[in-house]
Amino acid sequence: MSEQTQVEAAAAAKRRIVGKVVSNKADKTITVLVERSERHPVYGKMLRRSTKLRAHDENNECNEGDLVAIVQSRPLSATKHFRLVEILQRATALQQAQAGG
Repeated sequence: MSEQTQVEAAAAAKRRIVGKVVSNKADKTITVLVERSERHPVYGKMLRRSTKLRAHDENNECNEGDLVAIVQSRPLSATKHFRLVEILQRATALQQAQAGG
């Protein structure tokens, strides 16, 4: 196997998660909010749960409100265990203004 196909195979085997950027204030780091729905074990009501993950953004190219795909990687810091793979959808100027305050 060539080196390129090994890298692609490794990336395909890792966990890929899609979420929304809620913070890009740190240098080369973004905070991604991942939402999921799950059913309450007793009452059966659908609940919205969320998780905030820190991801490495090498080129500081993400803005708040962007929809991004991240992939699990080796620990890059105490809280950062994901890398940015791609930006799926850019936030509009209106969404960025609302996210900023």
